[in-house]
Amino acid sequence: MTDSTAPRTVLLRRGRVHSAADPFATAMAVQGDRIAWVGSETAADAFAGAADEIVDLDGALVTPAFTDAHVHTTATGLSLSGLDLAGAASLPEALARIRAHARARPADRVLIGHGWDATAWRERRPPSRADLDRAAEGRPLYLSRVDAHSALATTALLDLVPGVRELPGHHPDGPLTGDAHHAVRRAADAALGPAERAGAQRAALRRAAALGIGSVHECAGPEISSEDDLAGLLALAAAEPGPRVTAYWGELVTNAKEAERIRELGAAGAGGDLFADGSLGSHTAHLRAPYADAADAAHTGAAYLTAEEIAAHVTACTEAGLQAGFHAIGDAAVDAVVAGVRAAADRLGADRVRALRHRVEHAEMTGEDAVAAFAEFALTASVQPAFDAAWGGEDGMYARRLGPDRARALNPFAALLRAGVPLALGSDAPVTPLDPWGGVRAAAFHRTPGHRVPVRAAFTAHTRGGWRAIGRDDGGVLAPGFVADYAVWQAGELVVQAPDERISRWSTDPRSRTPGLPALDPGAEPPVCLRTVVAGRTVFDLTSST
Repeated sequence: MTDSTAPRTVLLRRGRVHSAADPFATAMAVQGDRIAWVGSETAADAFAGAADEIVDLDGALVTPAFTDAHVHTTATGLSLSGLDLAGAASLPEALARIRAHARARPADRVLIGHGWDATAWRERRPPSRADLDRAAEGRPLYLSRVDAHSALATTALLDLVPGVRELPGHHPDGPLTGDAHHAVRRAADAALGPAERAGAQRAALRRAAALGIGSVHECAGPEISSEDDLAGLLALAAAEPGPRVTAYWGELVTNAKEAERIRELGAAGAGGDLFADGSLGSHTAHLRAPYADAADAAHTGAAYLTAEEIAAHVTACTEAGLQAGFHAIGDAAVDAVVAGVRAAADRLGADRVRALRHRVEHAEMTGEDAVAAFAEFALTASVQPAFDAAWGGEDGMYARRLGPDRARALNPFAALLRAGVPLALGSDAPVTPLDPWGGVRAAAFHRTPGHRVPVRAAFTAHTRGGWRAIGRDDGGVLAPGFVADYAVWQAGELVVQAPDERISRWSTDPRSRTPGLPALDPGAEPPVCLRTVVAGRTVFDLTSST
């Protein structure tokens, strides 16, 4: 007679298991929500008799499931199912897409779109308000830029937001930034009904699961989403099979009561998109020296937080045992974060600050001194390699905004890794798409060769790094006792790729005992996800989804 309360045992065999515990493993046993054993095909026979399910991998690769350490779930779902301008090649094409979307959605109170990037268009200008009014046929339309730090709005949407034309960041015929942008974004968010919101969240989580992503870090906050949006997402994730959702709420904390409110929202920390500055694409990242291409030759972006505010936030969070974090892209913003964290450490002691694993999202312009400070205070750098793939290079948007010399210094992943800074990789979806293998590839083939990291290091940052970033050390690895979050892949030959060819040659030698990964050379086809499992429960199966 079997015990119905006993954890279910699943044996996977005849495959390739990516595990440092046994680099030559071909089999893995899962008991309940934990990995019970990893080893050879011969030893797997001992588990076969007691297994509730045996999965014949037929040569497939098993890896830890990915963690995407920075997402906006609702916005990602809306871009998957709605108006996405990321692929628009010109201003006329963008306007045509807007017009078609408006006609296809006659019942929507507010039309919502995302992803325009005028730097990629031959016209090199965004749509005017008159252009948008015509394309949307006089209806309210909110259209965020690809980086989500500025937006376009029709006259009809502006008319729904009293006083918006007097707010900082309002421009009569250009993209909205700052307070004006946040005001119209709140109006657009409020127009989403519960069913539409849940549908978008469900679409995003299902897409993540289909890509081998087992957990996401939702970066919410009063200037990027809403409390209702976050509550709905957490309820959906708890009720339906899918990736784990760890939430961050981007609001300043100054005392224990405010810290407790963050916890009551269901958030793991007061961070994520707590903005110290904006973005390079929108000319709002805070720089030490002016932008190279701004209309105002003295423009250095926007500073949303002072070092004193950052210090108070880190101090209050640390005293409450709550993880803190900040969005910081420009070098002046990173300076402010470092100064604030240092002040908090001076007050509380560096060990207390380090213990909370506070985070910095993006950290793109991180120089040598900042890298050292990140290491000193154990700050996790939550980075997005796809940003470099999209906007790096000698002719990319970064070079236009900053000039080529400053642009080459961006996203120094190798320097962060060498200094011992914890890395967690993500997409910032919908800013760049959910694409974990693409993120690993972008880190390994950074447009600036000196910033490249080995594929294995990037993969670790996209798996175990995401778990460590939320303060957990029991996930992201296939080894006994770790959580059973894993993905099964159809993949070709496994190799070890690193910037130094000597490492690559040695690591493919069996004596190195280095587990391989699929080749991710530019242009190579990525692995295909066959199954994603979270806490021992299948949340995606390719055979049942086709």
